[in-house]
Amino acid sequence: MKRKKLPIGIQTFSQMIEGGYYYVDKTHLVKKLAEGGKYYFLSRPRRFGKSLFLDTLAEAFAGNRELFKGLYLENNWDWTKKHPVIRISFASGRFKDSEQLTEHINALLEENANRLNIEFKIVTQTVHISFKKLIEEAYKKYNERVVILVDEYDKPILDNVTQADIAYLMRDGLRECYSVFKDMDAYLRFVFLTGVSKFSKVSIFSGLNNLLDITLLSEFNTICGYTDNDIDTVFAPELEGLERDEIRNWYNGYSWLGEGMYNPFDVLLLFKSREFRSWWFETGTPTFLVNWLKERNFFTPKLEKLFANEDLLSAFDVDYIRPEAMLWQTGYLTIKEQ
Repeated sequence: MKRKKLPIGIQTFSQMIEGGYYYVDKTHLVKKLAEGGKYYFLSRPRRFGKSLFLDTLAEAFAGNRELFKGLYLENNWDWTKKHPVIRISFASGRFKDSEQLTEHINALLEENANRLNIEFKIVTQTVHISFKKLIEEAYKKYNERVVILVDEYDKPILDNVTQADIAYLMRDGLRECYSVFKDMDAYLRFVFLTGVSKFSKVSIFSGLNNLLDITLLSEFNTICGYTDNDIDTVFAPELEGLERDEIRNWYNGYSWLGEGMYNPFDVLLLFKSREFRSWWFETGTPTFLVNWLKERNFFTPKLEKLFANEDLLSAFDVDYIRPEAMLWQTGYLTIKEQ
């Protein structure tokens, strides 16, 4: 079988498709989400493909059919509708005060306006007013409801989780930004937010009671990452010379109340290096997590016998974070059985 490029670090759907990379077709889930609701939230650990899925959503709603040739969505989507898409990402940068956060959000709003060819100028430091204005203008220009995609919605808080005073400022600033969704409901077609952690609705999404958290819904278990079938079919050309059971034993350990999932980063680096190592763990354990656990003198061996319910795993806010919830949401714990 013909080998393709390994998409290590590729988060852009168009580059994946046009560049001859391996691609696991997730587009049936795009249709399922679009037809099943309007406001969604997904939590997954870092380097699990959240950004790529967001970009896939963006291309579908923008009506770029040519990118979906041969994929499920090509003949299962209304390509006559092209929605304006607003992209918000906090993946880059680190903010130490509310002014820096506001500046970043305003810059993103201006970037979106330029991409959508909308005349737009920030006239106030009040983020939610500027955000509302952009949504209104996008709706007017395209005569279609707006799609909003937010990547790493929680990163400004997590970056400062060991400094509560700054974390509170980040939380309040983000809450102002996300409060727009409720007020602008009539203008919105679809809203999807991703992040590592699941902060309580009260603290971040106050008033947005219809936000559906799909993190632990088994029907969306495979939305990010690779399944056993993906490894055996899509990546079949890469398996020669590697022990299949060993690949499973090393990397098939993630679960969100569904079948076991592989972290893409681990698998792709295995195929590139032909060496079994803890790639995901070795290349990016966040400093905030190590320091946060040290401050709490948390005894990690006790986790081997932990029985947790959904309430414990969702106990997450700046002033109340259970270590078990933090470790699970960041990818260091998995659900063994239910």
